[in-house]
Amino acid sequence: MSPVFALIALYGLVFVLHLIVPARRVTGYVRDEATGAPLRYRLNGVRVMALTVALYFVAGATGLVPWDWLYVHRAETLATACGLGLLFTLAIVLPAAPRRGVLADLYLGRLANPQWLEGHIDAKMFLYLIGAVMLQLNLLSFAAHHLLLYPNDPSPGVLLHVALFSFFLWEYLNFEEVHLYTYDFVAERVGFKLGWGCLTFYPFFYAVGLWTTAALPNPHTPGPLLGMCALLFFTGWTLARGANMQKFWFKTQPEKLAFGTIKPEVLSDGEKQILVNGFWGLSRHINYLGEIAMATALALSLGHPGELGPWLYPLYYLVLLVPRQIDDDRRCRAKYGALWQQYERRVRWRIVPGVY
Repeated sequence: MSPVFALIALYGLVFVLHLIVPARRVTGYVRDEATGAPLRYRLNGVRVMALTVALYFVAGATGLVPWDWLYVHRAETLATACGLGLLFTLAIVLPAAPRRGVLADLYLGRLANPQWLEGHIDAKMFLYLIGAVMLQLNLLSFAAHHLLLYPNDPSPGVLLHVALFSFFLWEYLNFEEVHLYTYDFVAERVGFKLGWGCLTFYPFFYAVGLWTTAALPNPHTPGPLLGMCALLFFTGWTLARGANMQKFWFKTQPEKLAFGTIKPEVLSDGEKQILVNGFWGLSRHINYLGEIAMATALALSLGHPGELGPWLYPLYYLVLLVPRQIDDDRRCRAKYGALWQQYERRVRWRIVPGVY
């Protein structure tokens, strides 16, 4: 089968699995624009990921597909994903009612939270799922290529990179419900940015570190340095996951002690409330610092600091999250008014405590 049809079949497989695999039904934070009712979601990301990865290992072990097939055909599959992302963008944006100009609508989207098949498929949830599954398969295939090239002296950094990144992906899917309360679901619409981003950019660009170093020999990074990379990664994970969990509990159970120890402290005007302690007392977007720290650790773990490729991933987070912080603060000022100004005076730092 050609790489083009193989990738289309793979994306189709993830869609079918997402549709038929048993799922939890949960109520989200955002509301249907037409009815005002909270949207309902089917969450089965971990199960779909597990089944897809299991099929990958069966295909590799039986010789049906070479272990590094996705690495060998990475250029063709990337081109195919680009085409699918563009077609998806046109199909979901153009039939909807215009909001801005055509180009702005194509990029940012017109529909906020489209769902299909009577809510069985949520566009955003499916896009993030397929991006995560495809990224996981790319990482496994790229690492397999390295192991096939250097069976007697593989790089421990490659294995660490894949292990940490895989943790990131599985952990994300395990906490799908929490992410229904994050910026992407609350503020963004579905257009090129999300559609092409999840079908193409997420599964291929996030793997840019291994894409550019899988064929390189073992750099023999000292074990203590690899340990420091793991420590930096899990420090970042603690900031990102801790902040998101604290906000999730605050939104869903306002009186709950976060992590069993942190009592919510809020600013309130009698109607609206802003959480101001715990992780959210460190900076107004401390979760962004966690994301950047994890990306930096992943780049360093590969052991080739002089190569540009691995650094493109953390650089992307800087380019993405700083403008997002500015936009999110703008939205919050409009929503909370004087209450947000009090929060800005209380928590001065935007992302990095003591720096920015």
